[in-house]
Amino acid sequence: MSKLPIIGITMGDINSIATEVIIKTLADNRISDYCVPVVYGSPKVISYWKKTIGMHDFQLNIIKSLDQINHKRANILVCWEEETEIKPGEATEIAGKYAFKSLEMATRDAVDGKIQGIVTAPLNKHTVSVHSPNFKGHTEYLAIQSNSAHLMVLCSEDLKIALATGHVPVKDVSAALSEELIQKKVKLLSESLKKDFGIVKPRIAVLALNPHAGENGLLGSEETDIIIPAIEKMRNEGQLTILGPYPADGFFGSNQYQKFDGILAMYHDQGLVPFKYSSFDSGVNYTAGLPFVRTSPDHGTAYSLAGKNEASEQSMRNALFMAIDIWNQRKNFDSINENPLPLNPGKRERFRIDF
Repeated sequence: MSKLPIIGITMGDINSIATEVIIKTLADNRISDYCVPVVYGSPKVISYWKKTIGMHDFQLNIIKSLDQINHKRANILVCWEEETEIKPGEATEIAGKYAFKSLEMATRDAVDGKIQGIVTAPLNKHTVSVHSPNFKGHTEYLAIQSNSAHLMVLCSEDLKIALATGHVPVKDVSAALSEELIQKKVKLLSESLKKDFGIVKPRIAVLALNPHAGENGLLGSEETDIIIPAIEKMRNEGQLTILGPYPADGFFGSNQYQKFDGILAMYHDQGLVPFKYSSFDSGVNYTAGLPFVRTSPDHGTAYSLAGKNEASEQSMRNALFMAIDIWNQRKNFDSINENPLPLNPGKRERFRIDF
């Protein structure tokens, strides 16, 4: 049996670019030198999309249980057998139903330890929520199912930006922040940078919530009441190199981010706007804190590109190789501690392999 990690790939929204980027990623057989890919979905959906994008020779090994895996090929685990209505570029409840079914089955296998990681293809949260009303997103769902603390981290060659609050309305961000939350998220980020990325002594920056970091309370009190006390407490513990809070605009505009291994943003768009501006086609969304590895491409359903054979698979490929890299890094964590890597190795993009 192969000693390579088994990486589950969820099918995502079948009307989006998800299946296209999966096919394009797995079309290179050399991927099987690094992992055993298993797509959770429908061979009929694969068949539809490979014809649509003109990749008629693309083949996956069809299995109905993980016991049937071919460890030298990419596989597809049949999650449903019924005919599926595919409408490229449209958000439909049917697409939401099957996106959730794929995710549900892959998550169950990851929680049970049958696969080592999951790469999640993009889905539409609204159409999924029709069938699973409490669904807020991949990150929250995986954390709940695995009963784990979690942290969303956006990763590229130059940036690793984590979020103190995730899919929370902007009007609720301030109320969601607390000293305890910020400390918890910073510690999760620090642990992940060490364990998952091999950064021995990570430097972490914390962003402010308000313009100009609140101007000593003139533009908001969250910095003086919550963020600064949290930072000072962690500094006093003496185990972390943590600085801030930095006004987000000047922090990114002046390239201060290049001095840090990890950044904690206070809310979703504060972190994702600069990240996607710099890394939209290549970035990876990583969920730290889970017992298994989870990554995803840092783009959405891109309905406007669906069916046009114009979608780039670069972010999906990066997500897959990053999952493999993190699995290997975790596996070797103890030996790495005994023989530390040079400081700041995270500045090289270890998960990108040019085919």
